This record gives sequence, structure tokens and C-alpha cells, in this order.
Amino acid sequence: MKIVIIDDTPLNLTLMQALVGKLSDCEPVPFVDPLAGLAWCQANEPDLVVVDYMMPGLDGVEFISRFRATPGRDDVPILMVTADHERQTRYDALQAGATDFLNKPVDRNEFQPRVHNMLALRRAHLATRARARSLEAEIAEATAQIHEREQETVTRLARAAEFRDPETGAHILRMAHYSALISRQQGLDGEFTDRLLHAAPMHDVGKLGIPDHILMKPGRLTPDEFDQMKRHPLIGHDILKGSTSPVIQMAAVIALTHHEKFDGSGYPHGTAGDAIPLEGRIVAVADVFDALTSARPYKPAWSLDDAAALLREGRDRHFDARCVDALFARWTEVLDIRQRFQDAHATPL
Repeated sequence: MKIVIIDDTPLNLTLMQALVGKLSDCEPVPFVDPLAGLAWCQANEPDLVVVDYMMPGLDGVEFISRFRATPGRDDVPILMVTADHERQTRYDALQAGATDFLNKPVDRNEFQPRVHNMLALRRAHLATRARARSLEAEIAEATAQIHEREQETVTRLARAAEFRDPETGAHILRMAHYSALISRQQGLDGEFTDRLLHAAPMHDVGKLGIPDHILMKPGRLTPDEFDQMKRHPLIGHDILKGSTSPVIQMAAVIALTHHEKFDGSGYPHGTAGDAIPLEGRIVAVADVFDALTSARPYKPAWSLDDAAALLREGRDRHFDARCVDALFARWTEVLDIRQRFQDAHATPL
């Protein structure tokens, strides 16, 4: 235990050093200059500070005030050395953060028990701090496990929809990463972006409720079949709504709104402009871009130039122009995502 002793009288300093030296597992750190002692205490964390009141340049009360103002020094015990008659000084020292007092002249029979008591207090503080850190680590681990289980549920939901859809698993990975890229480019916070990355794959979970003869049809849908297909955002929202999970909550919003169009001509509700939730506007761009540039049983893949042209033409009509521009602003990363998550070997998020 490091015990800092600050006293401008060399005789007192020598005496207290000797008394500390007789205590087991204790190391005295003496200073005649209070400013030097304060600098050491600000750079290092002592286990106990013994400080005199009457010192040139910096008295004991001011020393305590500055010491307590240093981050992480609020639970270090401080013994102030004062004369018995200096009552107002003691009051001021208590206000500044002194823990206890030693009377002048320093008496060995008083010094050692008080130091012993202060070190017991310090050990209790350190044990409490260690326990708090341990609990924090346990909570972080438990939270991570909950998050991992939640992500497994999310992935399984997305895969369930994927098994009934001609789109590939790589599609949901690419569009999720495109969505996160658009979010970052717009300066949205990391928590929103991370949530979006994990919620976006569930955008089409409502296709679980669409009959196979419509979902798997290789040709163009009839008007009636398309009307049934347009129910999948509502079905997806019904599957996902009501969750306490922030990721599933966002996924419910995305499922409901990713087919809305900026000019209000989309479905299921014909919502327009900024009334469409931002996550829905982002996923609309990411989903359409990847769908266009991916081969399907019923269509070949579009070229990047043709897909880019369609997105640009759809600015402020089909798509939020800000989301389109954000995608193109990170075009190199778009190409990297396409390369990383190819249909033949999709990997988890």
C-alpha cells in the first residue's frame, strides 16, 4: 500500500516515514514540497495520503481540494495533520474531503492505529471496486449472450423466408451491408447503423405468408397475384411487431415500409416522403439495387451501370435522393460488398 506523506518539516516527515516503515505491506512516498506531492498523486493513485495543514505555497485544505478534483481520487482516504485548536481548519478540511485527522505533535500510539484504520477502509474500497468491475464484466458477457441468441433468432427468421424465396442468402447479406453503408454515409450513429445491419435481412419475412405458386412463379404476376404479393409487408409486420427487442422492432418497421415510394405511389399504405421511416427508405434503395444486379430464375442480372441509372432516375420519386446519393458516395465499398458476399459462398453477418 503506497502511503504519500506531505510535510514541509523534515523532522516530521522522517518520523512519519519511520512509522509507516514499521507497518506490514506499506511503502512511504514522502514529499517536502506539497506541489510535487500533488503532481505525484495526480499521476499515480496512492492508497492513503497524510498531509500537513501549514505548508508554504499550498496549504493542506487546498491540497485536498485539488486532490479530490482529480478523477479517480474520490475514495482515497486522507489524514490531515493539524493542531488540536485549529477547529475551523478541520471544518474546512472536512468540506474539502478530508477523511480523518492527526494531532500535532504526531504521536506514534495515535498514528499507527489511524493509519491502520484508513488502510482497512482503502482495502474495502478496492474490494468493492474490483467486485463492481467483475459484475460489469459478467453483465457485459450476459448481455452479449442475449444479443447472440437474439441474432440467431433474427438469422433463422430471415433464412425461413429465404427458403421460400428464389432470392439467395447472399442477397440478404449484401442488402444489409448496403443499408449499413448508406446509414454511415448519412452520419447516423453507430447504434442505429448496427441495428439496421441486423434488422434489414428480415425485410421480406412476410413472404412466409405468400402462396408458393405466386412466390415461385417464374413469369410475370397477374394483377390479382401481385395484389396478393403486396400483402407481404403487412404479414411481415404482423410477424415481427410487439417485440421488446430493438432489432426486431426496427425489423418490423422495415418489413412494413421498404416497398413504400418517396412520391407516395408505393405499398402497402402509400406513405410518402419523410413520413416513411428512415430505415425503410434506406432499405428500399439497398434492396432494389441488389435485386436489380442479381440474377434470378426469372431474369438476368442488370449491369451496374443500368442499375445505377435506374436509381438516379428514381431520386425523389421511388427513392429518397439522400439515400441514393449516400450509396453512390461509397461506390468503392459497394463493389467490395458485392465481391465479399457472392451467391456461391454467403457468410454470416
